[in-house]
Amino acid sequence: MLHRKSSFCKCPAAFASPSRFFVRWRVMTFTQHHSTAQLDDHPRRRYYSGGNLDRVQSIEDLRARTHRLMPRLVLEYLEGGSGEEATLARERAAFADWRFVPHTLVDEHDRSVARDILGREAAMPLLIAPTGLNGIMRRHADIALAQGAASAGVPFVQSTMSNERMEDVAKVKGLRHWWQLYVFGGNEIWQSLVDRAHDAGCEALVLTTNSQIFGQREWYARTRMNQTMPSVPTVLNAAAHPRWIATTLNRGMPDFANVIDYIPKDKRGFFQSAFWIRSQMPKTLSWDHVARIRDRWKRPFFLKGLLHPHDIRRAMESGVDGVILGSHGGRQGDWTVSALDMLPTAREIVGDSMALYMSGGIRRGTDILKAVALGADAVLAGRAPLYGLCAAGADGVAKALDLLRAEMMNELGQMGAKSMDSLNPDILVRARDLPLQLPKSAVGGQG
Repeated sequence: MLHRKSSFCKCPAAFASPSRFFVRWRVMTFTQHHSTAQLDDHPRRRYYSGGNLDRVQSIEDLRARTHRLMPRLVLEYLEGGSGEEATLARERAAFADWRFVPHTLVDEHDRSVARDILGREAAMPLLIAPTGLNGIMRRHADIALAQGAASAGVPFVQSTMSNERMEDVAKVKGLRHWWQLYVFGGNEIWQSLVDRAHDAGCEALVLTTNSQIFGQREWYARTRMNQTMPSVPTVLNAAAHPRWIATTLNRGMPDFANVIDYIPKDKRGFFQSAFWIRSQMPKTLSWDHVARIRDRWKRPFFLKGLLHPHDIRRAMESGVDGVILGSHGGRQGDWTVSALDMLPTAREIVGDSMALYMSGGIRRGTDILKAVALGADAVLAGRAPLYGLCAAGADGVAKALDLLRAEMMNELGQMGAKSMDSLNPDILVRARDLPLQLPKSAVGGQG
């Protein structure tokens, strides 16, 4: 999380100019960084939040610019989790539980982070995760995400709740296009969406399984007066972000282009339609639905949102091609385990019988390396490319993905590995197990 440290006592002159004080406070609030490399906050460190992508050094720089440009309504939707946000926090903390044990004196001249995804090479083992309502971040956001993914050589999974028609996204040159399915309303809706995804050339279908009951996203809810009206402070805060208004609301609020025809005409406003769709999610979603979708969709089919070992075993029996472990970005159940927590167990269950992906908390190239070492074939990243989107559109998305790939390349060399296939659990140790104890035979024994 970005550190929010106020500088009230350090700039008393700022009170003479409230607007200048607010700008200074906002920059200090969302760009400061604190590290053990500093002594009493010196040297002062800030994330770069400007618009020159050549100066961006990490995903956190893109995040800092996102916080500078986006109003509270967008930030609470993008950043928030459910309940006490314990699951959200666990998604990041889980990566910190693991430490690398690197090799040295290894020929690392020809390193590569490329990996096959569904039998085709991807530039790295990553897909852009399905995320909805992206149109409140930037107009034509889903087109921009697809363009960034195509530029980076990775697949883009488009959400049912996206704001661009799948047929339009499919026109992006060089795109590996996947479709994420929400089941809601009558059977004719999901059947129509599945058939359209087939006709649009989507490479794979992803069924989200953990969203039939909406998570308690309290902080995002606080930005609204009721289901259809933002609160007055939210409106005033949005009005103070003219760049966002110009790039997002210049033609009004977006709609849910892929499902708008299924929504009653009196429920088609932005907020009304979102809540109507939510109300139509069947609480009876089951393995029978999985079987019916499997019968209709003949291309690769994934289940997303699984965490329990029992469900992973059921998925193996259901005929799907893979599972995507995840907690919906910490936005559904609170106090759940993270996908990374479950990776070793999941890999033990599925063996080599099906693809195993994970989603949640990816912010660094090291996160991806740890996930692959623990058993993931690939990862899905949601917020990281969205920070790039908010910061600079399609170019920002491409930058976010380039940063992750560059970090992977560097750290792969630091680990003494040449490729993704070189990674395995032996290169990691849990922090709680340090100092690492090896059998005497492993270090030469007694002589």
